[in-house]
Order: sequence, then structure tokens, then C-alpha cells
Amino acid sequence: MAGASSSSVAASPLTEEELTLTVKWSGKEYTVRVCGDDSVGELKRRICEATNVLPKRQKLLYPKIGSKLADDSVLLSQLPLKSSLKMTMIGTVEDDIIVDQVDSPDILDDFELGQDEAVDIKDKVVNKQKLRRRADQYKIELRNPCRKGKKLLVLDIDYTLFDHQSPAEHPLQLMRPYLHEFLTAVYAEYDIIIWSATSMKWVELKMVQLGVLDNPNYKITALLDHLAMITVQSDSRGIFDCKPLGLIWAHFPEFYNSKNTIMFDDLRRNFMMNPQNGLKIKPFRKAHANRDTDQELVKLTQYLLAIADLDDISVLDHRNWELYDEANSKRRRHA
Repeated sequence: MAGASSSSVAASPLTEEELTLTVKWSGKEYTVRVCGDDSVGELKRRICEATNVLPKRQKLLYPKIGSKLADDSVLLSQLPLKSSLKMTMIGTVEDDIIVDQVDSPDILDDFELGQDEAVDIKDKVVNKQKLRRRADQYKIELRNPCRKGKKLLVLDIDYTLFDHQSPAEHPLQLMRPYLHEFLTAVYAEYDIIIWSATSMKWVELKMVQLGVLDNPNYKITALLDHLAMITVQSDSRGIFDCKPLGLIWAHFPEFYNSKNTIMFDDLRRNFMMNPQNGLKIKPFRKAHANRDTDQELVKLTQYLLAIADLDDISVLDHRNWELYDEANSKRRRHA
């Protein structure tokens, strides 16, 4: 646990690059473990685990570092940090999440890295180490049992299932069309995990409001939040967060792996640690104008069911998913 005592942290095997820092907040001290290859944003994530203060609500103070602690993209190795350092954090716990709906910035500048660079990110030793640490630190609570023989579908929320920016009297007005029909159909072949780059309170709130967690026609296996993400660095695009599916595979190796998992997200960067398993879904924005015409989940239902019998879905090029579905439909018609 990120908030463990100093003695319990010292008892754990530490690599040379790991740092044990103390954060003073609200009259108490919290111990967090980070590495030099982590960013300031990653440090804030660890502090959030210990204090429940969201990263965007944290202001870190340390005289020798100054304003650099305000830049989430700065690597800790670039700062004069050392183990046993104590810094002060100013921040407030979010008790009423309803009035604070966006936990992460609205990223419009998505990008697609070149094949070589994407492979480099996935295979970097430092990123594999981060993934192992995160798998050890982050606990996945099952809401429903994993089912043997089922593939795994991992779904983003914002702009994938829900337009989180448009105003509405009720969240159902911002739900992507055919969401429940989609989840009902694919549940026959896939376990479903929801993974959002926001806080767990926000994830649970949205899923309850949309009627996803208590739907009688399908079950959600687990919910994951921003604390399960890791920070990686690319030569061309700098530092960014992503969602490593290896974290799920490490927790449930007898059920899920790279061959039977697919992730839907409106941002390519989120599946940089597992590009062969990611499908970039068309963002659902401007719900009021587009909800009568958006057919994305209908078409993706057909694709998921069409590939459900394959032994290894990671060999597919999910960028061409619409062509695959069309080709299979033609073959079925000819048959």
C-alpha cells in the first residue's frame, strides 16, 4: 500500500532507482514509493492512493524544487530528490464528486506513434518494471467472477460510452446509443471490465447513473480507475499516461491474456503498452446532435461476435475492424 509505514516500506526489496518519500498533509505523514523514471504526475497518483486527494487537487511544496513540482510531465530523476525527503502537500479530498465531473484533462490532441516507437515503448525494461510495480500495488476488486473460456473486453467511459462534456438534465441523455444492447450481446462471449482515467468514485457514479452495474442482462467483472495507469515516455511525444492490460493479466492469468483481450478507447495513447489489443473507437461527442445517428456500438457488436471464436484475436489489425466485419458478412452471405 502506498500509505504504509516507513518500517514496512524498508522491509520490501528496493531497486537502486526507487525512492521512499514522506509527504506531510493535514497534520499527518504518508510514505510513498516512487522511482526516478516516474513523473511528477505518477508521484501525485501514489499520493492519491495514500490520502484520497485527487492529483489535480494536489499542490506539492519543497523549497529546493519550486515550480517544477507543478509540471506533471517532469521526471523525478530530473529533480534533486533523495530517499527520506519530506515534502508538504496542500489539497482537499473530493467529497462531492457530482459537482466535479472531470477528473482528467479533455485530451483532444491524440496521436499515433510509429510502429517502431510503439514497440519500443512496450518492450522497454523500465516500462515493464513500472507495470510489475503497479500490478503489485493495485488491487482489483471483482464485482462478478471471471468466467472460464470467455474473452475479455476492456472499455473506457468518457467519449467511449458517455459524452462527459455536454450539458444535460440527466446522464442518460449523454449515454452512447445502444449501450445496453451492446453490453448484453457481447456478454455472451466476453467478460467486461470498465477502465477509466478518472477516480473510482466517478467511475462508480457514472456506471450507476447509466444503469450498467445493476442491469439484469449482463454483469460487469470489475472497475478500474486512474490509479491503475502508468506513465511512459516516447521520443517523439514525450511523457503520457496509458492503461497497461498486463496489469489485468497479472491478476487473472488463468482467465485473461494477450490472445483473448481487446480494449476499446477513444485515445490511442491509452493502449501503447499493448497496441495489438487496442481498438480506437470513434469518440462520442455532442450527444444531443449525434445520438440519433451514432451506430458505433451496433457495428462493434458485430465485430466482437465475429471474432469471438478465434483462438488469438491479437493477430488482427483492429484498425481495420470495419473491413473485417464487412468481409466476413460477405463470406457468410455467399455460404
